[in-house]
Amino acid sequence: MEKEVKEIRVRFAPSPTGNLHLGGARTCLFNFLFARKNKGKFILRIEDTDQERSKPEFIEDIIENLKWLNLIWDEGPYFQSQRLEIYQYYLQKLIQEKKAYYCFCTPEELRAEREYQIQKGEPPKYSGKCRTISIEEAKKRIIKGEKAILRFKVPLGKIIKIKDLIKGEVKFKTDLIGDFSIAVIENKKIRPLYNFAVVVDDQEMKISHIIRGEDHLSNTPKQILLQKALKFKVPEFAHLPLILGPDKSKLSKRHGAVAIRNYKEEGYLPEAMINFLALLGWSSRDNREIFTLKELIENFSLENVQKSPAIFNPQKLDYINSIHIRRMPLDRLLEESMPFFIKAGFISCEIESETFPPAYGGQELFFKYKITTTGQPISYERLKRILSLYQERLKKLSELSELVDFFFKKPKLEVEKLVWKTSTPQETLKILEEEKKLFSQIEEKKWKEKALKETLLKYAEKIGDRGKVFWPPRVAVTGKEASAPFTEIAEILGKKETLERINRALNLLKKQLNG
Repeated sequence: MEKEVKEIRVRFAPSPTGNLHLGGARTCLFNFLFARKNKGKFILRIEDTDQERSKPEFIEDIIENLKWLNLIWDEGPYFQSQRLEIYQYYLQKLIQEKKAYYCFCTPEELRAEREYQIQKGEPPKYSGKCRTISIEEAKKRIIKGEKAILRFKVPLGKIIKIKDLIKGEVKFKTDLIGDFSIAVIENKKIRPLYNFAVVVDDQEMKISHIIRGEDHLSNTPKQILLQKALKFKVPEFAHLPLILGPDKSKLSKRHGAVAIRNYKEEGYLPEAMINFLALLGWSSRDNREIFTLKELIENFSLENVQKSPAIFNPQKLDYINSIHIRRMPLDRLLEESMPFFIKAGFISCEIESETFPPAYGGQELFFKYKITTTGQPISYERLKRILSLYQERLKKLSELSELVDFFFKKPKLEVEKLVWKTSTPQETLKILEEEKKLFSQIEEKKWKEKALKETLLKYAEKIGDRGKVFWPPRVAVTGKEASAPFTEIAEILGKKETLERINRALNLLKKQLNG
């Protein structure tokens, strides 16, 4: 008889009480990779039973950014708030089987009990004070309006063993857990709490593996106790290492770790974010660092997830992003860059024809929209050529606004920047005047990078100093001390614009020298 093959089913189950963050995105990625590698199913579940803190905008943020990262689920999204009847059934089952009871202790009483236990050097846990209250008495008190919670009766003297797929064997003593809350009674209605709702959902959704952060490890024995009490099948567990800042402290905003949407707004590519997130606690057998999503799926395994904390390194993220930018086809890179050109005010897009179907990528986007800059049409090819000059230099797309601004507006010029380090303003003026003459002699149809470079090289050979020759015209057209080569920039700007900018620089130098 053939051995039954268990279907792999994993889930990502965020609470919509905030935007999708780095740790949550990594958890999602590892579940996604595990499912895809094992031909399993990846389920998205929104744990929104806390209606006060759960917000629609956070749900939207989670879904939007998972799609941006290309972490597409097979089932869902399921919402816990729409599954309350299912939870009620299992809660009543525990109450009827006397595995759960109503607790009427006030927050003040629980706080005092906890403080007393800590003073005695005992682990803080609920004493079980309300265990003896009958169901009948409890219901009467609830009808009268008393606030209550539902607690699970934790069996004493037991050892819970977990064979964690990452951490190995982990043991918990039930005597240290105490009867924990599984639901809150609100307006005579029972609202399930986290540990109970996830247990029911994981059973109902046939989850085979629970892959989540190490901060959930303390919840695991409670969930296993509930699974056994309800006669559910216990899934396999894998707890991912914590993510720490470079200083080995808890990861926070001061380390540069922010919501995923902020990374998107900063100009990090989804491919780079996925690549970076994968390396936060996992490594390939050959210690590679650059992966596509497809390559990650092929190489991923839980065996290669480390036990020790992962260190968040923003410089590494920049490096990985720069590699993915360099590897990206220009058409796709321009598509990703368009929002940054628009945000900087360099270009604007107007719908040229509404007869076109919605476009979600590629060159079709630019046929649908009319692109203009300073009121004049600008071609797709011109934007692509501008981007090509800086593709090798970019760490993130938000840098474009400072790197290429001079293509869309006249640069601010300073005499100090125009003068090469071994030259003088007088000498720079003389050189720029000569270069203006030489450039003027180049025919419009021959205004190419090659012809411009040959012109400058011949002149530099005559002067005997390349810096004095190449530096001034580049600063004249860009206003920057660091940029792409003048010859490549001038070809894109065109002969007329290049000469106008050189003339501006000459006027500035003359004004300085005559003033």
